[in-house]
Amino acid sequence: MTENNPERDPDVDWVRVVFDLEPEDGWPPARTERLWAVRVGNDRVRLGNTPFFARGFALGDVVVVAPDEDGVLWVKQAVEYSGNCTIRIIPAEGGHQVEVRQAVLDAFAPFGIEGEGIEQFGLVALNVPSAAEISAVKRFVIQGAEEGRWHYEEGCVTPEWRAME
Repeated sequence: MTENNPERDPDVDWVRVVFDLEPEDGWPPARTERLWAVRVGNDRVRLGNTPFFARGFALGDVVVVAPDEDGVLWVKQAVEYSGNCTIRIIPAEGGHQVEVRQAVLDAFAPFGIEGEGIEQFGLVALNVPSAAEISAVKRFVIQGAEEGRWHYEEGCVTPEWRAME
């Protein structure tokens, strides 16, 4: 699955889902996060975006949602994990410029990794697909941090990611 939104594939039953975030020490800088998802059952959707802030979720995960009185679909829990990882990169020089965010995306492209940046918070959310060479990607992420090119956060990682030194 690649990152999508309704404009790319109008024949799919796209919905917006909302994560209730729990900021700790001011991070994340939002109380909720909205993502696109594809309906796969009455109360289940498959995430169609890489989360910028929600922890423990990745592109392609299937989650249970429940509507509130206004029809807003709130994410309750994951029921099927995609095997993808969510890694967030905050460029050291600041990610508020499109060129800086694009440079991060370009640096990870050879690994088969896609993502998107968000200007307001100066970060890039990367989807590391399960088919990627996890050890090489993790080494690259850590190397970039050690060289002072960026800071990173492991938003959602697999046992394979954790096992890599």
